[in-house]
Amino acid sequence: FIDYKAIGKIGEGTFSEVMKMQSLRDGNYYACKQMKQHFESIEQVNNLREIQALRRLNPHPNILTLHEVVFDRKSGSLALICELMDMNVYELIRGRRHPLSEKKVVHYMYQLCRALDHMHRNGIFHRDVKPENILIKQDVLKLGDFGSCRSVYSKQPYTEYISTRWYRAPECLLTDGFYSHKMDLWSAGCVFYEITSLQPLFPGANELDQISKIHDIMGTPAAKTLTKFKQSRAMSFDFPFKKGSGIPLQTANLSPQCLSLLHAMVAYDPDERITAHQALQHPYFQEQRAAEKQARGSHRKAAQELLSNKWQISKEGSKQKQPLKQEASRPRRQGPAYLMELPQLKLSGATKLSYSSPGLHSVFRPGASGKVPVLRPLKCGGANQKTDAQKDLKPNLKQYHLPTIERKGGGY
Repeated sequence: FIDYKAIGKIGEGTFSEVMKMQSLRDGNYYACKQMKQHFESIEQVNNLREIQALRRLNPHPNILTLHEVVFDRKSGSLALICELMDMNVYELIRGRRHPLSEKKVVHYMYQLCRALDHMHRNGIFHRDVKPENILIKQDVLKLGDFGSCRSVYSKQPYTEYISTRWYRAPECLLTDGFYSHKMDLWSAGCVFYEITSLQPLFPGANELDQISKIHDIMGTPAAKTLTKFKQSRAMSFDFPFKKGSGIPLQTANLSPQCLSLLHAMVAYDPDERITAHQALQHPYFQEQRAAEKQARGSHRKAAQELLSNKWQISKEGSKQKQPLKQEASRPRRQGPAYLMELPQLKLSGATKLSYSSPGLHSVFRPGASGKVPVLRPLKCGGANQKTDAQKDLKPNLKQYHLPTIERKGGGY
């Protein structure tokens, strides 16, 4: 860390702590995620899922940017140098007396759904979407902390501890690791409700209390939904019937589109739950899509105008470089051009040679053994028939015949 200076501690987790650092090279401030685990080799560092995920997902406007990976081989310490954000969503809503405006909520949720859609399209799901892992800087939202992420195509069950309890999907609570990327949408729905109401949706004290609070609001699921879940060894599916009170409306000014998207994100059955890509097409984000389309159109138009201006300048410059035509001032030559006939070249004892050129592809392409064959000199041969010039040669001149070309195996 000779290129960085520590400024202060930002936060601490189970496996890492985050420091605010200043670069001595450019003077900019960064967030340094110092891992508590020690690593033995650079190969072990490169196999870390968080590093692989950030490298695959960067760059994206709603994914935290990884600037540098610092690994000290002697001590085995590892740090990830990321961009520094202003705050997380939990810090944004903590202590507020009035909820955020719906316009701001729409802006933040659209960016969160964009981040999830980008992740899932690239075969990664986060597994720990919560307000503390959603970062904000100047109204730009970015998803961070990919320490729990997994591949969409990895084999189930996932046995590792995942997701903070309040944001854990039912399939994560009721099975021993049989869940999919749809769990991220449930977590995002819980965050959605929390930033609109400033209250958590399902604040369970433990796993049993967590599933109970879900049933209190959503109601007990249908039997066909429960049969899709592979039962957990630690939990029985004999739930008493509950109708469910419905999602509590802490704020009365929520639009019908907002409630529609919220219910779609926290659907109990993961097969009926909306995807991130579908969420981006929801009517709730109509204005966001229109503004994004207009911005893309303006950017494309500006790029076309810039390209057109460059082409025009280049075209005018090429015209100026061309020499001036002076055909009018030059006197034209009158009459036919004077032709001179060169004397014929007389050769004595000349022999007409015929030759063939071998194909180069067989020389420069490796053979079956993987080795490039050695170049060999070519053999050229004379013609079989005597020409008229040869018949007129004097008898005392010696005749020379070159050996004919021999083909071996279709080659030369």
